[in-house]
Amino acid sequence: MPMAPVAPRRLLRVKDAAEVLGFKRSTAFEEIRRGRLRSVKVGGLRLIPTEYIDEYIELLKRESNAR
Repeated sequence: MPMAPVAPRRLLRVKDAAEVLGFKRSTAFEEIRRGRLRSVKVGGLRLIPTEYIDEYIELLKRESNAR
């Protein structure tokens, strides 16, 4: 019996989001603290929805174009 396809995760732990973005976990937490990378809390866990990663990348692109 074939396995059903697994949907991609839409909520990432901070360390996983940092890996996707190509920097360290501490940098991700700093960007969250500064309000540049949004996150949500579920219980005691801080998670980053994938659309917030996309928003953050767009922010970086805007900032790069402004220079």
